[in-house]
Amino acid sequence: MNKSNSLSFIFGRRSIRSYASGDVDEKTLKTILEAAMSAPSACACDPWRFVVVKTQAMRELIVEKLPYGKMLLEAPVGIVVCGDLKAAHDGQLSYMLQDCSAAIENLLLAAHSLGLGACWLGVHPREERINHIKAVLALPESVIPIAVIALGHPGEKKEPRTRYKTENVKFEKWSD
Repeated sequence: MNKSNSLSFIFGRRSIRSYASGDVDEKTLKTILEAAMSAPSACACDPWRFVVVKTQAMRELIVEKLPYGKMLLEAPVGIVVCGDLKAAHDGQLSYMLQDCSAAIENLLLAAHSLGLGACWLGVHPREERINHIKAVLALPESVIPIAVIALGHPGEKKEPRTRYKTENVKFEKWSD
């Protein structure tokens, strides 16, 4: 792939589903969370909230309702990305989801650029997943889990790629 070196961290970021042994140190974890919280947010409301899960027992509980989340059992860290509806711009779910999604992408890119692997596991809008994680983590009523991120040292290597498709781009207006 012949892409600019300055963008290689974007094209190289891939969903990692296999993890090698080794913990993620606290300094690196804080840096990744700082990057996540550097995301844009509607009216700078910053409704994102993060629950860092390191114990195997807690990761096992979370995975019970994430049918595609078995890699969280291998990863040394899970980060549950939540949004606080009370903190969202105008209390709007859509703004909260957009803000948290931007934070998640920053988190994924930061992890990759620091040599770690990560995988975004969807929670919202699946009610059974939301309710399960809310109960497991004892989240307040206004705090909604959006996603779980499996994080650790990659146990697999994937080639950089782009998923650009010309047919998905329109100019000036929609016309076929």
